[in-house]
Amino acid sequence: MGLLDKIKAIEDEIDRTQKNKHTEYHLGLLKAKIAKLRSQMIESEKSGGGKSEGFDVEKYGNSRIALIGFPSVGKSSMLTALTAAKSESAAYEFTTLTCIPGMLYYNDAKIQLLDLPGIIEGAAEGKGKGKQVIAVARSSDMVMMVLDAQKWAEERAKLTAELERVGIRLNKEKPDITIRKIATGGVLLNSTIKLTKIDERMVKAIMHEYKIHNAEVLFRGNYDVDDLIDVIEGNRRYLKCIYVYNKIDTISMEEVDGLARLAHSVPISCKLGLGYDMLLRRMWENLGLIRVYTKKRGNAPTFAEPIILSTGRGGITIEIALGQIHKVHFRLIIVTHCRV
Repeated sequence: MGLLDKIKAIEDEIDRTQKNKHTEYHLGLLKAKIAKLRSQMIESEKSGGGKSEGFDVEKYGNSRIALIGFPSVGKSSMLTALTAAKSESAAYEFTTLTCIPGMLYYNDAKIQLLDLPGIIEGAAEGKGKGKQVIAVARSSDMVMMVLDAQKWAEERAKLTAELERVGIRLNKEKPDITIRKIATGGVLLNSTIKLTKIDERMVKAIMHEYKIHNAEVLFRGNYDVDDLIDVIEGNRRYLKCIYVYNKIDTISMEEVDGLARLAHSVPISCKLGLGYDMLLRRMWENLGLIRVYTKKRGNAPTFAEPIILSTGRGGITIEIALGQIHKVHFRLIIVTHCRV
């Protein structure tokens, strides 16, 4: 039985199992088993080698954003509208068959947008070039999930599930859980707050499933079994995501207002060119970009060609800023102006 067959068998068992207090430990162990199998699958793909045409795109600019969505939701039209890149678009599905890069210039920053082929169900298992698409998403600084405004709920749930299967967590901070292996003493659980989603028995069961029998586990938040598994696996990718609802010209104003009020969401219409200004502002905020201006001593700043810093690429520090100028050590620097 291959890895996919084993994963499918466990998923079927989870679906058959009733969710209640008596089965939560069993379900927790099944989740841990699936996570281990998926990690084995990812590792085997990495060691297998080989690259797919068009998906080996060099990182360029201050940030990279991956456009992800089902076929024919408007990713190519959005890329063309925001950048100078020409990505084929049409009313039929699968017009984009490879990764199309484009460069967006906004607030003096260079932001690389990647138009990826449409995802289909089963992408995590490699259907429809899904593995290549997801690999590019993992290497990005942010994801823009492009959805059809008429059927966004179903699409969003399916796409999120596909990304979750390969360890991508959207709009979620890494759980503040510390695991320190010790020589003896078993698994010792401590927490800074009351835990309501997991208990000591579950923590020990998950740790034993991973062959960790002696360790100090510290929870600094009210996390659940999935969060603990993510920390043990250690290969999760936590990404910001903007949910872009395209084709708002096909729904009512009340529905558009409802979409605009959802967290991390921007409604747009590629056909009418609506919503791009709000989308650009939200992109800038989510990427955590700031502009740092330099000047020669005794001269006024020109506010041209700033240094772009990002919370996701090294952080916002003076050392990182200087690293973009030259590779020398420094003792003193005077900060005169910084603009976000």
